[in-house]
Amino acid sequence: MTIFRALESVKTENGNQLSIVEKSIDDLPEGDILIKVNFSSLNYKDALSASGAPGVTRNYPHTPGIDAAGVIVETNDSNLKEGDSVIVTGYDLGMDTAGGFGEYIRVPASWVIKLPNGLSERDSMALGTAGLTAGLSIQALDDYNSNNGFNGLSTIVTGSTGGVGSIAVMLLSKLDASVTAVTGKDTQKELLQSLGASEIVSREELSELCRTPIGKTIWDFGVDVVSGNILTLLLSSLKPGGAVACSGLVGGPSFESSIFPFILRGNALLGIDSVEIPLDRKLQVWENFASQWKLDLKPLVKEVNLEGLENEISTILSGGQVGRVVVNLS
Repeated sequence: MTIFRALESVKTENGNQLSIVEKSIDDLPEGDILIKVNFSSLNYKDALSASGAPGVTRNYPHTPGIDAAGVIVETNDSNLKEGDSVIVTGYDLGMDTAGGFGEYIRVPASWVIKLPNGLSERDSMALGTAGLTAGLSIQALDDYNSNNGFNGLSTIVTGSTGGVGSIAVMLLSKLDASVTAVTGKDTQKELLQSLGASEIVSREELSELCRTPIGKTIWDFGVDVVSGNILTLLLSSLKPGGAVACSGLVGGPSFESSIFPFILRGNALLGIDSVEIPLDRKLQVWENFASQWKLDLKPLVKEVNLEGLENEISTILSGGQVGRVVVNLS
């Protein structure tokens, strides 16, 4: 019987408590594929699950971790073989299925993607769901723009020091767009410039630049992870035919808008789901990151082990995370 280590969240009268525990392979749910997890990553949803926030995880004790990369140990799927390096992100992993903050996971074959050539397990988790979401956002904007690319276009990214935002800044810059980065962290301007941002504005400066219900035209496209008033401002400031890809709600689950951006400028709001989308759409983004979208993620990544996770979870919940946290379980 294989014993492995996992970060476990337990609900108590004093809130959820985290500890590193030993578990058995037999404790894992049924599934087609048993994977030895070598790397995971920390996302905001993981922190919500770990802290017992409503609406994320129903049953505790629980091992969070919506991302995992590792090697197949057992399989009953003919397309996935023992020894294959694979990626699992989204679906129910880390929600109510034991996730990537444990050294082993067992999942359905329909959740598993073979690691593309040109992408290491560690680099795939440096991207993780955050990178996947950024990639899906930019792909959606390019599709909306008839796949004409971003060369010379004016773009804006909110939450730009976080996981999705920082990777979106890097990728849009790589694709030759001019990138305005919006941040509430004044101390991170040098980092954002190094990632490729050509302009950096604070949330307060954004409020001064933009007027509602409709203002001057400033940006072609936007990637928004904040929602709330920030999304309201972006929608009022797009050029004709522009669009915003929205994937987050750090600023709240609702926003206000008039009909003017949509009927006077033909603007669009594109919703981005990185969790339940078909596997082939996820694979396309991972293959892009392994080839024409390949990024140097070193400036963004902090690596921790299981023992270092609790502190990072506290940091992300307090709004202090910058870039990406990779969890090394190898």
